[in-house]
Amino acid sequence: MAVNTYEKEHFAKLRKLAPECTVLLKKNGAFPLPAAGPVALYGSGARRTVKGGTGSGDVNSRFFATAEWGLEKAGFTITSKNWLDGYDAVREEAHKQFIADIKRKAKESHQMAILVGMGAVMPEPAYELPIDAAGDTAVYVLARNSGEGNDRRPEAGDIRLTETEIRDILTCSREYERFMLVLNVGGVVDLSPVAEVENILILSQLGAVTGRVLADILLGKSVPSGKLAATWSAWEDYAAVGEFGDPDDTRYREGIYVGYRYFDSVGKKPMFPFGYGVTYTDFELGDAYVSIEGTEVTVSVPVKNAGGYQGKEVVQVYVSVPWGKLDQPYQALAGFAKTGLLEPGECETVNVRFAMESLAGYDTETARYILEAGDYVVRVGTSSRDTVACAVVGLDETVTVRQLSNVGGKPDFEDWKPERPVGEPACVVVSETTEPNMPVTEEIDGSAVGGDSGSEYGGMSGLPVLCLDAAAFSSLTWPKPYEASEEARRKAASLTDEQLISLCMGSFGEGLQGIAGVIGSASASVAGAAGETTDKVDGVPNLIMADGPAGLRLAKHYVRDKKGAHAIGNAMPAGMEEFMGSALKAVMKLMSRPPRGEVQDQYCTAIPIGTALAQSWNLELCEACGDLVGEEMERFGIDLWLAPAFNIQRSPLCGRNFEYCSEDPLISGLVGAAVTKGVQKHPGKGTTVKHFCCNNQETNRYVSNSQVSERALREIYLRGFEICISESSPAALMTSYNLLNGTHTSERGDLMKTVLRGEWGYGGLIMTDWVVSLMGAKGRYRMAKPAPTLTAGNDLFMPGSGGDYRQALAALKGKDKEFRLTREEAEYCAAHVIDAAWRMKK
Repeated sequence: MAVNTYEKEHFAKLRKLAPECTVLLKKNGAFPLPAAGPVALYGSGARRTVKGGTGSGDVNSRFFATAEWGLEKAGFTITSKNWLDGYDAVREEAHKQFIADIKRKAKESHQMAILVGMGAVMPEPAYELPIDAAGDTAVYVLARNSGEGNDRRPEAGDIRLTETEIRDILTCSREYERFMLVLNVGGVVDLSPVAEVENILILSQLGAVTGRVLADILLGKSVPSGKLAATWSAWEDYAAVGEFGDPDDTRYREGIYVGYRYFDSVGKKPMFPFGYGVTYTDFELGDAYVSIEGTEVTVSVPVKNAGGYQGKEVVQVYVSVPWGKLDQPYQALAGFAKTGLLEPGECETVNVRFAMESLAGYDTETARYILEAGDYVVRVGTSSRDTVACAVVGLDETVTVRQLSNVGGKPDFEDWKPERPVGEPACVVVSETTEPNMPVTEEIDGSAVGGDSGSEYGGMSGLPVLCLDAAAFSSLTWPKPYEASEEARRKAASLTDEQLISLCMGSFGEGLQGIAGVIGSASASVAGAAGETTDKVDGVPNLIMADGPAGLRLAKHYVRDKKGAHAIGNAMPAGMEEFMGSALKAVMKLMSRPPRGEVQDQYCTAIPIGTALAQSWNLELCEACGDLVGEEMERFGIDLWLAPAFNIQRSPLCGRNFEYCSEDPLISGLVGAAVTKGVQKHPGKGTTVKHFCCNNQETNRYVSNSQVSERALREIYLRGFEICISESSPAALMTSYNLLNGTHTSERGDLMKTVLRGEWGYGGLIMTDWVVSLMGAKGRYRMAKPAPTLTAGNDLFMPGSGGDYRQALAALKGKDKEFRLTREEAEYCAAHVIDAAWRMKK
């Protein structure tokens, strides 16, 4: 089949954008290379480059550039073909044993191998292959994969490097004149054993263009300009305060001290801090000018390209909030801005704006967001450990920013907090060091970062002091509670009980079609799409949904007949087919249609993973990627994209971190909003932001209980969603599988009705994640159920099944012994489905 024009255009567009998603961690001036030539290429990702993680987020792109292919296409001659062939042979044998072990474990635990194996990633094998390829330039591509359904482990071959990898990377570093360690990863890897390497690039997983971007960067045709959106350090450095991975109850004991908030507040030095990244050139920041109008602070910073290459820099503004009734982290990101492409010697002044109310802490006792009286230190820099105080905003009385009500339930613990208030010797500064690109932390006297007076704030004399009047907050406005349209409410009231439940349930099928829901391929309208709403209620069009979040996941080939579109071949996500038993393979064969009639293709473009998008620190870039997806939604008839995902990267161990953005809620929410704006430029096309909320591990994900304090919930885990909703009004929102403090998120009326509809005024469609009874659940808690989900105000139970429909209908008719669903509650949800369908299918 001929390559489509849109595929070429989208590939070219991403190749231009994606270098901004890469992060140069270390440099010694050996790169970029003057020209393509012989190169010794090593590592697991050289030929088996990872374009994105496993599971529902996989994308069927026609194009995918591996590192090997990309370098050869750029004119490089690979001198290490023998090594690459030898590695393939070792890998193939190890993979066979890995699959056999998964099937054995599944049999022993009486589970389906496809569920045990979903997201499972084979650790890197050991091998003895000589590092002796010709040339004076070497590139080692270290790959790590992860995926939905399984978490990562702090073991060799995953978070840690294997002895083989350490040996070979250090050998390359010492034997070749020019050497670049390239990280084709979706999350943190402990690089401490190879810290001596002088050139390290996080290529990340950039979708279809991964290998071409690597070649462009090595040759200087593109420049890396990304910054870390998560803290990278040795495994032992991460906080051991909170729990992770318990199949029943995981306690978020660390409270608000997630990521850099923890590292900065306890004075622990990371290898590479949040917000860090260099580029081929060097930048200088001039003196910041800070002003305030109302409650909005503007920080203007001159930036000069002081090096010999073109490049972009990110100016980051953090604020240290005074410690009062509420403990506070040393600093928190308040805003950021990226320069344009600056030529050597060129200057640009960037403006970073933030609202003081965005710094408010949540007082659980009074259910209020408050700004406590005191001095707010504004800091500017290029990473969280490279900030300099530039101004003080003084507030002379405590202000209630917003009065709310308590939600989310309570955990069985009290949040951890640092032993001393911020400003005492546990605080840190950054000083120069002779080791390239490695910030050093030093303890300083408490007087240097804390104090009561304005003009000599914390001993830092000469800082400008801006006084903020508490009256400035009186003019703040908040969203009005959302209510479905009167027309939609009338339509819902006119429906029978059966029609109401049909509207609140995905368009399910029985038998083989029902099984399709297990693999997120339940749509009859678009082959390989995840699902759709019902088309059985007159006057309410159905909405078709495709998985994400690195592009649309659809079947590559299909045929269409009177019954709909049918995939040719199975629509399983990549890597899952090999875990299928003989019975499931037989079922999938029956579901697969032979190529009768004209075969159509629907290749989609794999965009950079969520972590890579966040590493760009460029919201225009993120919006452009959303726009690309929106174009393909129009082409293939998709109404709702089940993306973006931007849960907090609470721990490096979360297997799905590659889909998410950051450990910080501000950048997470803004990236989600930018992607949404790009998609929703296209009339009738919408995003489905997910997973709401506290979806921070994959272990026993259907029934794991996240125990979280309300303060951490509101300041960390809900904040990104609130930002995204307020900035972009996404068409839909997906709740998470997990429970929150003992109740499934999808069944929490306080989240649906109080927070989303009431406090945030959210008017989009609320749906569950794909809750399929065949998946089963083992542990202390039950699976989510349709009746309590609808009672809570979660409008749509996806993908639905005959059993789900009957259970909800029985609850509505008062015939279910466990759950009750009132007519009013069912109409409430149905009206939102109707409104969404009418808005999107005008």
